[in-house]
Amino acid sequence: MNELVRWTTRGGTVIVESDDREPGFSSVSRGEGIVHEAQARFEDALKNVRDAAEAALETLRGGAVKPDLLELEFGVKLNAAAGAVIAKTSVEGHLKVKMTWGEAGPGAADEE
Repeated sequence: MNELVRWTTRGGTVIVESDDREPGFSSVSRGEGIVHEAQARFEDALKNVRDAAEAALETLRGGAVKPDLLELEFGVKLNAAAGAVIAKTSVEGHLKVKMTWGEAGPGAADEE
């Protein structure tokens, strides 16, 4: 059975489904449901994910390859003790990168 973790935010609370027996809960309430209190604020947990995304995008945008569009996609898992972490899909971490270049504009073939 999965358990629930309650995260505090500036605007209230967010409850997130979690894996069974997740370590790092600061308090446990049992009764109608199983809800654990996270040790950090929701925004603080997600800050690490934002920092990781910014670092990845900065690295991918640098260099000679200049795509018109760059998408970075990864799963995020919320952990009561560790905060937000990049989730794995099987054995490895999951990170999907998509780079797109637009088609040449009208008359581009004539200029070659």
